[in-house]
Order: sequence, then structure tokens, then C-alpha cells
Amino acid sequence: MDFAVQRLGMFPYMEAWDKQKELVQAIDQGRLGNQLLLLEHPHTITLGRGSHQENIIFSPDYYQQQGVQLVEIDRGGDVTYHGPGQLVGYPLFHLGERGNNAHGYLRDLEEVLIRTLKRFGIEAGRKEAYTGAWVGDVKIAAIGVKFNRGRNRRGYITSHGFALNVNTDLRYFQMIVPCGIKEYGVTSMQEQLGKPVDMNEVMEQVIACTHEVFGDKMK
Repeated sequence: MDFAVQRLGMFPYMEAWDKQKELVQAIDQGRLGNQLLLLEHPHTITLGRGSHQENIIFSPDYYQQQGVQLVEIDRGGDVTYHGPGQLVGYPLFHLGERGNNAHGYLRDLEEVLIRTLKRFGIEAGRKEAYTGAWVGDVKIAAIGVKFNRGRNRRGYITSHGFALNVNTDLRYFQMIVPCGIKEYGVTSMQEQLGKPVDMNEVMEQVIACTHEVFGDKMK
């Protein structure tokens, strides 16, 4: 599979959302090939289409005082946190090239994350009834995707994607019930390895694993 990688650095959430919409339209119109956006966001809490207000623990004023933006968005899933030290990946892929299998796409995103973590010596896996990548009973990466119906091309074009906790300050997750899951906690690569992890190296491995997992399926 061919895809272009855009490394956007620290990028405001709303600007990234607008950029995704523009790129999805360009892909649908055949003006652009598949894209993988890799970036970090300033402190942001997003509420997906499946969000429940009880998972937002504090008042909007409190979050504003803490420098955290609240954003209601159009991806699936519940409430999650984005912030510095977390690698966010937005694959904008035309699934019509691979059978338009939405469920399979989610599993493949998980596989990308599991393989990436293994390259750093972290044994991650899936957890039944949940999405994302898990280390035992703690979540290290979240997934939330939107499947955009093509107007000019047959099949879905994906947007939104995954958030991998690399050197994330995990205290910010205490401001919410992450993904609406009360029973289990969150972790990061830094916490698992006991030392900070080079974000550029993580990006390189994510790119390599994306090629591995999606390569044969999107030719």
C-alpha cells in the first residue's frame, strides 16, 4: 500500500480535525492518495458520538482553568484525552481498496499498535469487548474512527484513528472516565519501560508496522 506520511508536530485539535476533512474530500475526489498524519495535540478532551456526560467528571469551567479544551467530535467511541507526549495517528485510507471491511480495519489498527509496542519490548494485546491496545488490564492506546462514505469513490474513507501513550502525563486521565471504562486504568510506554521514549523512533516504527499490516491488503 502506498501512503504519504505527514508529521505535523504539536498541532491544535480543531485545526487537525479541519485538515482531516479537507484531505478526506481530496482522497474521495481522486486528487490525493492515502495519508497517515502523525502528531501530538495540546491538552484536549474529546467526546465521541457514543459519549456519556457522566464520564466528564468536572465542569467545563474547571477544564478551561486547567488549560484543557473540550471538543465534541464525529468519531465513534466515548470520552478520551489527548496531550503532549501522546502520539496521535490519523490514517486517512480508502477502504474500498481492501474490501470495505470496517471491523477488519479496527483490528488492523490494533495490530499496528501491538507490533509497534513489541519492537520496544512491550507485550501488548487486545482485550475482549474493547478496542485499543492493552498491557494486561491497563490501556496503552485508544482507537476511535469515523468511516466516511465516499461520494465519488466506492467505499469508506477513514478519519480519526489512534492515540498511543508514549510519554504522556497520565494524571490528566484522572479528569475523565477514559473511554467510559471504569474498571481498568491507563498506562504509557514510559511507565512500562521506566524511562522516556524517543517520539521520533516511535513514529518510525508506527510507519513501518503500518506498511507491514496494511501492505498486502491494500495493493
